[in-house]
Amino acid sequence: MMKVNLNNPLEIRTVGMKALREALGPVGAVQFMQQYDLGYGDYTKEKQAEQGMSLDDLDKLLTEQRG
Repeated sequence: MMKVNLNNPLEIRTVGMKALREALGPVGAVQFMQQYDLGYGDYTKEKQAEQGMSLDDLDKLLTEQRG
């Protein structure tokens, strides 16, 4: 077993990602990591607020959010 400095977050992340890739392969490692991305916002509230939007309105909203 490799000795890891538990006081170094970068080292922990690097060793952990290597272990995931070796155990699951690159695609499996990404799928595993995506399980921890919970997103943000209130999907139901946003969905209801945008029900009457036209495609042009939606395009404008997305363009504004990108900056």
